[in-house]
Amino acid sequence: MSQTDADKKKLFWACFIALVATSFVFGLRANIIGDWQRDFGLSEADKGRILGVGLWPFAISIIIFSLIIDYIGYKTAAYFAMACHVASLLFTLFAKGQTGLYWSVFLIAIANGTVEAFINPVVATIFNRDKAKWLNILHAGWPAGMVLGALTSILLGEANWHVKYAMCFIPVVVYAALILPRKFPVNERVEANVSYREMLGQVGAVGFFILTWLLVLGVSQILSALDPTYAVSGTTAAIIAAVAAVGAGIYTRSLGHWMFLIVLLTMGPLATTELGTDSWMPDLLGADFTPAQAGWIFIYVSTIMTILRFSAGPIIHKFSPIGLLVISAIIAICGLLFLSKAAGFVIIVAATVYAFGKTFLWSTTLGFVSEQFPKGGALTLNGVSAVGVLGMGILGTPILGGLQDKGIDADLAAKHPEIHQVIATEPSETPFLGAIRGINQDKVNELTEEQQQIVTEIRYPHKKAAFREVAVLPTFMLLCYLGLFFYFKAKGGYKPVDLAEEHGAEKAEPGF
Repeated sequence: MSQTDADKKKLFWACFIALVATSFVFGLRANIIGDWQRDFGLSEADKGRILGVGLWPFAISIIIFSLIIDYIGYKTAAYFAMACHVASLLFTLFAKGQTGLYWSVFLIAIANGTVEAFINPVVATIFNRDKAKWLNILHAGWPAGMVLGALTSILLGEANWHVKYAMCFIPVVVYAALILPRKFPVNERVEANVSYREMLGQVGAVGFFILTWLLVLGVSQILSALDPTYAVSGTTAAIIAAVAAVGAGIYTRSLGHWMFLIVLLTMGPLATTELGTDSWMPDLLGADFTPAQAGWIFIYVSTIMTILRFSAGPIIHKFSPIGLLVISAIIAICGLLFLSKAAGFVIIVAATVYAFGKTFLWSTTLGFVSEQFPKGGALTLNGVSAVGVLGMGILGTPILGGLQDKGIDADLAAKHPEIHQVIATEPSETPFLGAIRGINQDKVNELTEEQQQIVTEIRYPHKKAAFREVAVLPTFMLLCYLGLFFYFKAKGGYKPVDLAEEHGAEKAEPGF
């Protein structure tokens, strides 16, 4: 192996460990969310907002850095990520209430987004002849980190959650040590002299409308955490997004590449199918398993994902990225429906099916985008991730928690009104679901042991039913993937875009 190849591999593994550090927190957090619920008095909807804010704000940093990273350099973005990771971990450990917890979790999402902003284009650039394979291997770092985070939580057993969370410093320090001596390449878009305008044109007016609308709703959620009167309505967000779209359209003279826009529409459902369900997994399995057992199932599923993503090369070669997405969506639907019905140790079989379904969705989508829209550089590659976590965090995860709260509230009010009157919270707004009452966990803790058991028996059927609700999302994705699959089949089969050849052609890139 030449020195150049050796440097590429060292850089790749530095990026890999950086991704492991981001998901380590995710895996550990999913296993201590019950501790946070008790210590901070969180309802199910509150938990949904905390889990959501741990993901979707990463879109803010990933979009901002994707727009400027070719000017400031990848290493500058890496420095910023390191600083945010350290600050967030410290703020979480010393949080005194829900507000402090919310903002500390928000900050780590900013750090995670910055990591994604530089690792994806770096790997797509250094392995530009085999992008889908190497991006899948890179994103094996995500489930690997979740395994390590969840395993850390379980092995520390009854230790205080502060002790468990402090372990997050270890992978952060390791990735910082690996990143610092590395030299980063120039993005392939820049090297091919593709203009900034052409890059933005791949996203176009429609793409910027989607991005801006979700970003405004995200910022609104941040502001409403400070003061509910600061919240922005969906209509106002749409107007702001329309203005941004008009500006983007005038500058780029493009509505966006039609295929890229279809991918954008699938990303919110995809993120909720994978990450949203992962967030809830240990908690949703609580009806059939102890917290430790549920944690082991979480580790088992994530281990399957890690192994499969490392083995992605031959699978992608056999089915093509779009073919693999079709197969994965079908299996994910089956897995989620299976999980909603399975009980006892049959859940392990269901979880295995679910793992096989979700494994390649995110990473293969990144590979697909990097191969089909290389002109978009870091923006298209990271833009799909941004839309995914925004859609999931602002809509998907809160709706998932809200649906559970809604069902629990109705059952408790109908069957045990005297308990409901004591523990129900004031109604709070949830996207598309309206005002919903949650359960005040502090009040639950004050109930008798018999009354607490009643609440538990009402809660868990609704938690498991959430898997069935999520299954509609990969169904929508499947329809989109099938459309793209038959499009490529009509053209003679899937083929990655050669940036040098494409940019050298006289014919303009097709619009929407």
